[in-house]
Amino acid sequence: MERRYGAALSFVNPGLSCGVPPLVVVLALLLSAPAVVLAQGLPAYRPINPVATSRSGLGFEPFRVPVPGRWRADVGMEYASTIEFNESSDVSYLLDSELFRARAKVYHDLSRRTFLLAEAELLGAYGGVLDGFLEWYHGLLGIEIPERERRPKNHFLYAADLAGESPVQRRPGDLFFGDLRLGAGFRLHPRFQTVLALTLPTNTGPPGYGREVVSANLLNTLSLPLTSRLLLEAGLSGGYTPGTGSLRALQRELFASASTGLRWRFWGRQSLFGNLFVHSPYYHDTGATALDQRDLSLDFGWILAGEDGRELRIGMTEDLEPKGPAVDLTVRIGTWF
Repeated sequence: MERRYGAALSFVNPGLSCGVPPLVVVLALLLSAPAVVLAQGLPAYRPINPVATSRSGLGFEPFRVPVPGRWRADVGMEYASTIEFNESSDVSYLLDSELFRARAKVYHDLSRRTFLLAEAELLGAYGGVLDGFLEWYHGLLGIEIPERERRPKNHFLYAADLAGESPVQRRPGDLFFGDLRLGAGFRLHPRFQTVLALTLPTNTGPPGYGREVVSANLLNTLSLPLTSRLLLEAGLSGGYTPGTGSLRALQRELFASASTGLRWRFWGRQSLFGNLFVHSPYYHDTGATALDQRDLSLDFGWILAGEDGRELRIGMTEDLEPKGPAVDLTVRIGTWF
C-alpha cells in the first residue's frame, strides 16, 4: 500500500506556546507529524441533483497521494431518487425523478507537487422503478414523506413556475454526456492541495442538467492523519458560474462549499468513511425553499483497499435538511486504481 509522503516541517515555537491558541497548536502538531499507513483519503463527492449540477461546479476533491510519472483513475457509478415539492399561491416547483451518473476521472502527477486531472461523465434522468421500494423502506423506518404519496409511482416531473418568470419544464433523458472537467492541482504542503478546475459546457442532454457555460472553481483540501487508522480530510472551495437561460435573473453566480470527514480503518484493509458536505444556495428570491436554501448532505460508506493501492468503495448519500436541494437516496459504487 502506498504511503503519504511527509516532511518534517514544524510551525510551533515552544517559547511562544503560551500565547498561541490551543487549536493552532494542535493543527501545527498534526501538520508536522510523520506520515501514516493510510493510502488514499475520502472518496470524491459532487451533488447529483440537477438543481445543483446545472449551476455549480463545486464538490469535494480528496487529497491525492503523489505518484510522479503515473496515470491514476477514479471511476464510479451513482443512482439516486429525488422528490421535492414546493407549492404556494404564486410559486410551484417539483422534482420527481431517478438519476444516473457514471463518471471517470484520470490524474497524472507531473511531480510530487503538481498534477493534472480530467473527468467525463455519462448521465441519465428517468421516471424510474424505485418508488415502491422507497415507500416500503421509509415505512420500515417510520419515515413519512408526504410528497411521495402525492405523486404517481415511477413518474418523471421536473418543473418550476416562479413568480414573474415563464414556466419551465425539463424533459427526462436516457443517456447523455455531461460537462467535461479539466484541472490542475498543486500540493502546497505535503498535506494540503489546491485544485483549479474548469467545467466545459459539453452536455449533450436536455436543458437543465448542465451548466451551459464555462465555470471556474478553486477546491482546497487539507488531509490530517490523526492516528495510523484515522484520517481527517476537510475541504473549502469557491466557484463562479455565469448566469444563463430563462431563469438567469434568479441564479446565483458565486458559490462556496465546505466539507469535513473521517476515514477509519477498522479491520485489516477495510475502512468506514463519512463526509459532511455543505454548499451555498444556487438561486435567490424564487420563493421555493428547495431552490433558495443551502445544500447539506452526508456521504458515507465502506472501502476495501488492496495492497497495490486500488480501492473498492460502496456508499450512500443522504440529505440532512429538507429545505435545500435534496436527494431522497443515492447509492454509490466506485473504485480507485
